[in-house]
Amino acid sequence: MGIYLPIAELSVNMFVLLGMGAAVGFLSGLFGVGGGFLITPLLIFYNIPPAIAVATGANQVIASSVSGALVHFKRRTLDIKLGTLLVIGGLIGALIGIYVFSWLRDLGQLDLIVSILYVFFLGTVGGLMLVESWKTLRRNKSGAAPVRKSGHHNWIHRLPFKMRFRASMIYVSIIPVLGIGFFIGLLSSVMGVGGGFIMVPALIYILRVPTNVVVGTSLFQITFVTAFTTVLQATTNQSVDIVLAFLLMVGGVIGAQYGARAGQKLRGEQLRLLLALMVLAVALRLGYDLFIKPDNIFTISIADL
Repeated sequence: MGIYLPIAELSVNMFVLLGMGAAVGFLSGLFGVGGGFLITPLLIFYNIPPAIAVATGANQVIASSVSGALVHFKRRTLDIKLGTLLVIGGLIGALIGIYVFSWLRDLGQLDLIVSILYVFFLGTVGGLMLVESWKTLRRNKSGAAPVRKSGHHNWIHRLPFKMRFRASMIYVSIIPVLGIGFFIGLLSSVMGVGGGFIMVPALIYILRVPTNVVVGTSLFQITFVTAFTTVLQATTNQSVDIVLAFLLMVGGVIGAQYGARAGQKLRGEQLRLLLALMVLAVALRLGYDLFIKPDNIFTISIADL
């Protein structure tokens, strides 16, 4: 069934968009990621203009993140204190990111920069997670105990302004927590992602937060930062398509509920391995598009006067 998108200015199949939203919502609940790293490229592949895909993709992340976060809140696998600090850093990063987004759009380089950023971050994070999770699975299969060095803490744990996060069972400085939140907020504005594909490994490997708590806490932060980003995108760049956002949100809410339930049946290293494979698949697809010859060598656009 065809439906017209007023801001994107094109007609699309409504059921395709609902299916996209449901698939991304399922992944959101399963892995603790907002799903923006997947929905934005999918929309671009579906010929949605990149600026609209980035802004509206961030909006879709809200629905699936809220739905998944509520499930984890009920199960007490959400660290509100840690999530609040991540939100504070994320809001500051999102505010700065909006101005970077507008600047790149005015230069006419937004499409290229977004694609390059996706390939770089997805490829790097996905590769590191794949290696680590594969090693963990092999070690568990062989029955060998993990090797732990004395003085396990790194330089991050020696920073000042430490705070205890009881739900996560960690005692760390708020500086890296705010820094991670700031970086995720910046990416949310520029790339239209929730940032979970970076936040999840950052919380696990840098702050040593347990995997079962990471998922819910990540969704909590993503909810507030992407909501703030969507409002800024709508008021500053007028690039949020409400019809497109609604269809994606409906599918996302449904999919997130099933994803959260499925995630409870998998171990932490299995979740990380699956997420790594998904991230690398998207990176390879976007990287391929950067090097193939386009159908139209030249395009003509009329800038606002």
